[in-house]
This record gives sequence, structure tokens and C-alpha cells, in this order.
Amino acid sequence: MDDQKDQSSPQGSVAAAAGPVPTNVMGLSPVFTDPLWRISVRLNPVEVDLLRTAPLRRLHFVAHGGASALSTLQSYSRLEHTLGVLALVAHFRPEDELLRVAALLHDIGHLPLSHTLEGISGLDHHALGLQLLRTDPLRPALEKHGISAEAVTAALGVQPPSPLTNRSGLLNLDHLDSYVRSGRAAGRLDTDPAVMLRRLDLKEAAVSADRATAASLVGLVCAEARLHTSWDNVGPVSVVRRLACRLLDHTALAPDRLARMTDPQLWSAFDSCAATRAESAMIRYELHRLRVTAGRAPGDSSGGDFSLRKIYRSAPLVEGQRIEVSAPELAAELDALRSLPTTFRVRWS
Repeated sequence: MDDQKDQSSPQGSVAAAAGPVPTNVMGLSPVFTDPLWRISVRLNPVEVDLLRTAPLRRLHFVAHGGASALSTLQSYSRLEHTLGVLALVAHFRPEDELLRVAALLHDIGHLPLSHTLEGISGLDHHALGLQLLRTDPLRPALEKHGISAEAVTAALGVQPPSPLTNRSGLLNLDHLDSYVRSGRAAGRLDTDPAVMLRRLDLKEAAVSADRATAASLVGLVCAEARLHTSWDNVGPVSVVRRLACRLLDHTALAPDRLARMTDPQLWSAFDSCAATRAESAMIRYELHRLRVTAGRAPGDSSGGDFSLRKIYRSAPLVEGQRIEVSAPELAAELDALRSLPTTFRVRWS
């Protein structure tokens, strides 16, 4: 036994075959499976290269739900949503390389906390995204594969209508993923997304569904609108917008630099500024003290006014037809969203 090697020692152990270990990291693994839709996507070379760029990686550190991530469990990232949209395009238009690239790049202009800071100092994520397409590192990454920034811009444009961004009031793939992903986070889904997907189609660059599935989608759209007009969203969004304006007013930070921050960088900036530090801590750790009421109170100086920029009411087609014609009762549910409040008063107790 003296000449038998100790199998527990490094010298006596059986060496494993050298080689790479498995990974599901996008840009390293050639196949990505979206966990919501359970669509497996074999990434094209241009998609791999784009997923290795800083503008795409940055989206992993931007909350899709914006400031409402403070008050809800919508903690998934803008990159997770982006990959979900890519998966949907790969499902419906697998050979459309340009549309797939556009899906990956459609949200690169988002500010920290996504829509929360939209409009401050004129910042617009659509315009910012188009600018990024024309600069390093995205433009050379595209040109390496024979794709121009102008072609991607056209794929995201209004004419011809794009399944990603059609502005006709019809449900597109971008909003489809947002509604269903948010519904999952909130426990509102009544259908398995993979099952739902089999009942969907693209018609006129818009999502079409059977009547029952359309009803489920309309329910998700309505629930999302009510979330946006609730305390859960209005309270934190109002405060964070006020903090961002104060940060720009009291520091040398330029709006274009603010626009490229990640969420952690934004919170760090708030904590580093004497004018924002205290309320930044309050919105993160004393959220229960926030009071939100609908409408404005003239003469009340105890808080701040806040107005929602828009309420999304995009409708699916039903069996390829407009919802007003094929399912007027569902159209009425969407139309009722017009009565939701859009102006609020937000204050600390």
C-alpha cells in the first residue's frame, strides 16, 4: 500500500480533460434560450459581436421597470427585455438578419432607470439610440458584417411599419415582450407564455391573436396602465425625476453624461451630491412615507406635481382584424384607460 498514490491529493487525482466550461453568457455561448418565452436562439456572428459591446452590456445595469423597481418586484434589466424581443423576432422572422439586429439595438439609448428620466433636459432615448448607432463601437461592429447604421435606423422606422416599433396603435413585438414580462413579475399571467406564443402571429407588422389570447393580452395592457398610474410607479418616478433635475442644477454633470449612466452610477451620483443625498436615501429606504394623490392641489406647497407623459394602450389584432371590429368589448376595455388619472401630487409625510 506504501507505493499506492493518495487519490485525495492533487498529484494522485485523475486529471480532467482540458477544455472550456459550459456557459450561458450571451456573446460567449452560441445559443441563447429566453427564460420567459422559452425560445432558443442561435446567435448570428453580428449578434455575438454586438452583445460584447459596452452599449449592449450597459443595459444589464438598467432596470426595465425604472424607478418602480424600488417599490415592486420588477427587478429585471433592460437587457433581459432586449433579448426577449430578439427571441420574438427570431421566432417570427428567423431569417431577417436586419430585423434581428434592430431588435438587439432598439433600446440602447435608454437613460438610467429606463423611462423614468425621459424628457429631462430634452433627453429622448429614441434620438440617443440613433446617435449611438453612428458612433463607436456600434458602427464598426455593424460594418464588419456589412450592415449600415442607416439600415438599422430604417428597420426601426415608421415607414414601412416595423414589427418592432409600429406607431399605429397596434401591438408590436417590443410592447408584447414588455407586457408579458411585466405580467410574469407581477403574477398576473393566466397563460404560459410558450403556449401563448403558439397562438400568436404577425399581421400588418402587428401582433395578431385568437380571441381568448387577445383577451389575455388586453388584460395585461390594462394592468400595466393601472400600474403606471399607481402609487407604486408615480411615487418613486416623481421623486427620482426631481433628484435628477437637482443633480444637474447643483453639479457640473452634463445631461449627455447623465444619459449614459447605469442605475448604480446614478445612485452613486445622488449620494455624492449634498443637494440630493438625503432624499435619495429616503426614496430607497423610507418609501412608506411617500404620499400620492390624484390631481393637483392649488396652493399646496407641501409636495410636487407630477404628470405622466403617456399611457400605453396598444391593441393586438384579433384573427388578423382590428380589435374595434372583431372584439369591440375588448376595445372598450382599452378605451376605458383614457379615464385613468395622469396628474398627481407627491409629498413626504
